[in-house]
Amino acid sequence: MSQVWIVKRKHFYRAAIVLLLLLSGVLYLNRGKIVPTLAEPASERTIHMVVGEFKSTTKDGKTIEAYRWDPGTVLIQKGERIKLSIYGVNGDSHPFLIEGLNISGEVKKGKETVVHFTAEQEGTYRIICMTHADIAHSGPMIGYLVVD
Repeated sequence: MSQVWIVKRKHFYRAAIVLLLLLSGVLYLNRGKIVPTLAEPASERTIHMVVGEFKSTTKDGKTIEAYRWDPGTVLIQKGERIKLSIYGVNGDSHPFLIEGLNISGEVKKGKETVVHFTAEQEGTYRIICMTHADIAHSGPMIGYLVVD
């Protein structure tokens, strides 16, 4: 003997609603895998710095100046990929060294210098201008990259 199933319209609508709710729940629970969010970190973060100068005149007419990296301190997450973009505003040339990262370069007035790195170790890394290493040479021109 064969059986005949009769599906009423209201049963069809109820089944469709239940199926839609189940599918919505599955999509909601897997939303991070399906659609990337804006909160996900970029593959490489760009940090912009400039070379700046403070200049003043003392009471006896002597001009004094000091060079600096701006910003002077940058916070970086351990393992984060960094693109460090430094623009030369003051001073003709600033050869620099980033201690502990084996990175060196030169920033020239009106030019952009870009270095890429990934800081694998926590700590504070100094970016030192070799031209302005001490007060006798309008320094010290030192910035800090702090890796957490």
